[in-house]
Amino acid sequence: MVECPGKPHPSVIKPPSIFKYVKLKTICSKNKFILRHNSTTMKPNYLILIIGLFITAHVQAQYVLKGSVYEKSKNEKLANVFVKDVTNKQITITDNNGNFSIRTATGHTLIFNAPGYVSDTLYITDMRPKRVDMISQTISLRQVNVSATKEAFDPRKEYPEVYTKSKVFVMSPSTWFSKEGKDARRLKRYFQHAEEERQIDEAFNVDYVKSVIPLRGAELENFMSLYRPSYAFLKNNNAPSMTAYINDAYKKYQALPANKKALPQLAPAPASLQ
Repeated sequence: MVECPGKPHPSVIKPPSIFKYVKLKTICSKNKFILRHNSTTMKPNYLILIIGLFITAHVQAQYVLKGSVYEKSKNEKLANVFVKDVTNKQITITDNNGNFSIRTATGHTLIFNAPGYVSDTLYITDMRPKRVDMISQTISLRQVNVSATKEAFDPRKEYPEVYTKSKVFVMSPSTWFSKEGKDARRLKRYFQHAEEERQIDEAFNVDYVKSVIPLRGAELENFMSLYRPSYAFLKNNNAPSMTAYINDAYKKYQALPANKKALPQLAPAPASLQ
């Protein structure tokens, strides 16, 4: 540490001493400036540290809950089950093995949805791994009223965060490999598939098929299940083409043996969602 000398009495100043005094005074001034600069810059650093600790504590207040979803009657895991935390709006979907993980906390409520299954609700009381059993619905074909005034489900309005997080940016590798990004892209495919199925239901509905062929009751259900058109066909054909398709499918249905006309088991989820 350099001590700053007091100003010498003029009577004892010698020419060499003047240069020494000026040099020491300069060094002392520099040291004082450095000390003042360090004390000034330390305050923002402490502020940043405090803010960082606050954010970390807030994030850690919510934990990742893991679990599996099963079909209750068959005890088989279900893929592509939609999971939503209605409290913090987090969403995810079960993987190919029926497992899920979602950021949530005790006191939150999770909703589980899947086509063909009764929706299930789970209230979070602890963060231990969960098992959710979903009950399959009885398959029944219902009339689809195309002119209904009820607004159709729009996932872009309901879940805009899915479409935001699903985007991939070239200069941001985290958007390629992050779990949130992958889950968002799977959910986007889920929504797209659900929308395609809804459009098929509207075009290939019970009343329309009944107006073309004479089948009724269980036979009509079997026929519509066996010969349900694909979305690609629906997209590339018009109403007359659909009528011709139904008539052609009816001829094929009549030629089938009786044991082949029964309603088949539900097919696995399409590869596009896996």
